[in-house]
Amino acid sequence: MPTEIDLAAATARLAGVARQTPVLRSRLLDETLGAEIHLKAEHLQHTGAFKFRGAFNAIAALDSDIRARGIVTYSSGNHAQAVARAAQIFRVPATVVMPNDAPSSKRQATESYGATIVTYDRFRERREDIAESILSEQHFTLIPPFDHPDVIAGQSTCARELFETSGPLDQLIVSVGGGGLISGSALAAHEVNPRCRIVGVEPESGNDVQLSLQQGRIVEIDVPDTIADGQQTTSPGKHTFAVMQQHVDEIVTVTDDQILDGVDYLFRFQKQVAEPSGACALAAILANKINVAGSRVGVIISGGNISPERFFELMEPRWKK
Repeated sequence: MPTEIDLAAATARLAGVARQTPVLRSRLLDETLGAEIHLKAEHLQHTGAFKFRGAFNAIAALDSDIRARGIVTYSSGNHAQAVARAAQIFRVPATVVMPNDAPSSKRQATESYGATIVTYDRFRERREDIAESILSEQHFTLIPPFDHPDVIAGQSTCARELFETSGPLDQLIVSVGGGGLISGSALAAHEVNPRCRIVGVEPESGNDVQLSLQQGRIVEIDVPDTIADGQQTTSPGKHTFAVMQQHVDEIVTVTDDQILDGVDYLFRFQKQVAEPSGACALAAILANKINVAGSRVGVIISGGNISPERFFELMEPRWKK
């Protein structure tokens, strides 16, 4: 496992910068599941997702002269926005490689923070190759969306806040894309409670992390066909995989329809708007994919970046039933 993941330094850098998002409670949810559920509302973070924590920490950790040359990254949306905003705060240029089918709302938000967008076809091209081409021409620094020690360390502050607010937890349920959030969350959780059970949740069609942990090696899959665009990763990273091997107890999967149950629940009963990826962890406990009975459980609602048009498109069919 990489030893350069400095949780304390990330906590110090993000103090007073990251928003300390609230923890939501629900008597109905507790009674339904027979558990004490603590929902970490990270969809209310700056730029609408937990990604701001990792992006800001990684950029802040750079030497000022290196940072000033500029940042490049690749992302379908949430990390893109986070890097663009963090670069804007430091007043340095940012270039973001985004798939041409990324949600238009996420692209527009990224551009609004001043980033330059380079598009690609995610089904025919590799975003890593495009980023490398940019790096060969520019003296930028790459801040990848999850496979970076400082990105992982930044994400850890989300779980740290949850434990500070809610106290000891028996389980922590986290949505999984490339593994940055769950890696940081697991490290932070196990500093507080080494016995806390860490469970990741992936879309059923995008279970690259589940397969990787089962086989003991990094498994790469095709681009997943899922409404959870923030979880359309094809493999975990080497840093995140190493952490997950040591600290994650289980990965479960949910269908797109179950994910929408999570989105629907948050809207109906919590008056919160989450994107599909953001509701994925909650979807798993609503679908009884994880035994939470009798436990104090933390669930991270990881993102809320969805346009009104897309939200209505996804939810209208079930509301008409």
